[in-house]
Amino acid sequence: MHAIGIDIGGTKIAGALVSENGEIIAEDRQPTPAGDAAQIVEIVSAMITRLQTGHDVVAAGVAAAGFVDAGQSTVYYAPNIDWRNEPLQRYIAERVSLPITIDNDANAAGWAEFRFGAGRLLTDMTMLTIGTGVGGAIVTQGRLFRGGFGAGAELGHLRVVPDGLPCGCGARGCIEQYGSGRALLRMANGIADAGGIGLALADARSRHGELNGTIVGQMIAAGDPGAVNALQELGRWLGQACASLAAVLDPQVFVFGGGVSVAGDLLLDPIRESFLQHLPARGYHPEPGFVIAELVNDAGVVGAADLARIHAGQR
Repeated sequence: MHAIGIDIGGTKIAGALVSENGEIIAEDRQPTPAGDAAQIVEIVSAMITRLQTGHDVVAAGVAAAGFVDAGQSTVYYAPNIDWRNEPLQRYIAERVSLPITIDNDANAAGWAEFRFGAGRLLTDMTMLTIGTGVGGAIVTQGRLFRGGFGAGAELGHLRVVPDGLPCGCGARGCIEQYGSGRALLRMANGIADAGGIGLALADARSRHGELNGTIVGQMIAAGDPGAVNALQELGRWLGQACASLAAVLDPQVFVFGGGVSVAGDLLLDPIRESFLQHLPARGYHPEPGFVIAELVNDAGVVGAADLARIHAGQR
């Protein structure tokens, strides 16, 4: 019952042959030609064919950032690739001899954590991926939530500040503008500008020309007060968003993935504190756990493969 999972990222396309227990048996990697949608189809199709060769494979799943329809076949819109109502499933299925399904990348990663990682043995889980932006996945009563049109669980676009910072989605005040890796850099630069605890950040910016995720992450790990303060501000915004989500979804656990999540408890502690400050009816109902994702970079391919296996079994 092997399946293939493909995760199309901004810089690389990752592929894996995955067992029904979530074990990766074989892997493949190729650079992403982000400006060439047709070439992406060819690369993904060839990768599936290579991973399939010599193995009994039941299906292949392809995950990418964007809005995907309820039939798991069409990408309504992708932010980093020129896909607009793209019939991606049909294009790939014409080139390979397997059932193909398409999924949102955060949904795939969240499903992998639910099945094989930090959410296993539970029934209700909400995951936020804190990378350049903020992605989301919701599992309720053991089922992945997709919404009526397939494009649900875009948690990064939950509005936390009325008329706040403009977001790439066209709205203003989305949590993506306050709780993402990009937001962390903006906050770190603001602290650097203010002096005081930001002096080390300002010095690093002067030496390197700019602050980036690697530099700020290293300074957080080293305990720099300015960098840690930026992370705490980020965590407070995420905790506020989680309190609103908990009022609607009532998850047993919030799982945090993405590059910023490597900060571990330095990220989780301000999230928990802010969550409790904003939680409706605090103290009168059970409270969820807050944990870091376990599968890290493998979540996308493992989740895409498992969702494709399930989808094929429903045909």
